[in-house]
Amino acid sequence: MRPLDESETTAVFDKIFKFTGNNLKNIIENPSHEGPDPNPGGYCFRLHRNKVYYVSDSLLKRATNVGRDKLVSLGTCIGKFTHGGNFHLTIQSLNLLAANAKHKVWLKPTSEMSFLYGNHVLKGGLGRITDSIKANDGVVVFSMSDVPLGFGTAAKSTQDCRKMDPNGIVVYHQADIGEFLRMEDEL
Repeated sequence: MRPLDESETTAVFDKIFKFTGNNLKNIIENPSHEGPDPNPGGYCFRLHRNKVYYVSDSLLKRATNVGRDKLVSLGTCIGKFTHGGNFHLTIQSLNLLAANAKHKVWLKPTSEMSFLYGNHVLKGGLGRITDSIKANDGVVVFSMSDVPLGFGTAAKSTQDCRKMDPNGIVVYHQADIGEFLRMEDEL
């Protein structure tokens, strides 16, 4: 487990910034209240076997006693680097993104299952949408009862969504909480 280098940090922060905007500062400066230490530490990003983890400082100090070959996971895995060097967020980062999301979309109860099966969000299934979304912005998808369901990329801006037909795609699917069941064999 090692700290991210400059290019890796840039790739990770660019991807998270796409979903959180200026709230990225809240993620970086989030105080940790874990561990026996009375002084709250913070959180940091660490790379282990091409996966990026969001780890509290207290947990990181205690993990130094474990060898790299024996360490399986530490903290929250928020994404991974592909063989091509691109960074992809994983569904485990949903809680972090949902708490700090800049752009949100709420689904009608009738279209929640469609999204959880890996389909894109259609305008007919859209309950609410935040203003000022532009095409290709990162969007966190919620149910109408504010339960985070997943995230994706906006296909159209908020203004364009109001004019489109009910079968038009509003959000391209990237990840959802149904992945744990669909990819059970791989996990």
